[in-house]
Amino acid sequence: MSLKVKRNYLEIYSIDDLIDVKIAPKEFTIDLIDPPNFQLNKFFYKCIGKNHRWTDRLSWNDNQWINYTTNKSLKTYILKNKNDLAGYFELLFHQNKNEVEIAYLGLLEEYHNKKLGSYLLSNAIKESFLQKPKRVWVHTCSLDHKNALNNYLSRGMKVFMTETVQI
Repeated sequence: MSLKVKRNYLEIYSIDDLIDVKIAPKEFTIDLIDPPNFQLNKFFYKCIGKNHRWTDRLSWNDNQWINYTTNKSLKTYILKNKNDLAGYFELLFHQNKNEVEIAYLGLLEEYHNKKLGSYLLSNAIKESFLQKPKRVWVHTCSLDHKNALNNYLSRGMKVFMTETVQI
């Protein structure tokens, strides 16, 4: 069965263009995972991705996950509610282009519709600009959470390319 999917690519060129979420939700923290822990990336990818058809990495073995998460160009951040996992984002640094890609960003289902996506994205953009890239970019598609595109736009990101693909 074939499905048409609309994919949007968005970018932001300056931290000054970020429309930040000023108030941090109580009891929530965002932490860099250091040292890398492939099991956390794998957990979030599977749990968040199951509702959005994230399938590319489902066939990866543990060595592939370890190689990916220990790549020096990747940083993973975890959103926690006290000690409970709530969401994550992965930042991929493309040093040859001086760009940061928000490779993955998402919340576990029980944390949807609590304005946490805005908070998580704001922090992903702020962490990205600490590397002083010329731009930060991301792509989202019509299979992602219904508020994903609006969240990116509301944080100050602009669409630079749209495409429709068959999957």
